[in-house]
Amino acid sequence: MKKITFLLPLLTLFSCYDAEHNCKDFKTGKFKFEFEVDGVKKTTLFERKDGIEIETFEGKTDTSLVRWVSDCEYVLQKKHPKNMAEEKAISMKILTTTKDSYVFEFGLVGSEEKQRGKVIKLD
Repeated sequence: MKKITFLLPLLTLFSCYDAEHNCKDFKTGKFKFEFEVDGVKKTTLFERKDGIEIETFEGKTDTSLVRWVSDCEYVLQKKHPKNMAEEKAISMKILTTTKDSYVFEFGLVGSEEKQRGKVIKLD
């Protein structure tokens, strides 16, 4: 019984914690996404506004349509896909936010396989 009495206040303390979700702050702006591929750091820069996301990666620029499903979830669809793989939409979900960044989860629409990343707002 002593263990339950000790754990109850701790559970109450942790249940009050709520991750910050100011997703509306990230609907528009200029952003940077850094990730690693085979030990090499890669950077994608993108700008999102008015239902469009313009991305620049390794000197190539591409445009996607943005459809917001909720304040923290949206779907990206390439505007001019060059192959079958690019025709598939990507589901994006913002999990937590800070003043100038957010952690998100992404994957192909309809797929259970998800990855995570962190985006930094530049402006």
